[in-house]
Amino acid sequence: MASNTSKTARASVRAGQAGAGGALSVLGEYKYLIPLANGRYAYVRNLTNGKTTHLATDSDAFVEEVRVLAAAGHGAKIRAELNALHSVSPEHGWDATEKRLVDAGVFEG
Repeated sequence: MASNTSKTARASVRAGQAGAGGALSVLGEYKYLIPLANGRYAYVRNLTNGKTTHLATDSDAFVEEVRVLAAAGHGAKIRAELNALHSVSPEHGWDATEKRLVDAGVFEG
């Protein structure tokens, strides 16, 4: 019986299945922090569990969510995002948010 899928489609499925062993493959740029309300709130996208949470950037929940991501090896990328957010909108207080995370020990090994 002939297959209705193309050779390219079958190869794509096989390649996707080969990488399905728990490894995460993301195409393009993935943003962990989506700023809201001039930096007072942010959506935090968590690669480890696939959830996006809406948190106040000065809350303990925000610190803990970023701590989970940093512990999973995403700390350097999150710090780079915080620096980029600060350079684009310094009046939104992203430097203070980063300082609060550093003071809480979020980015420590």
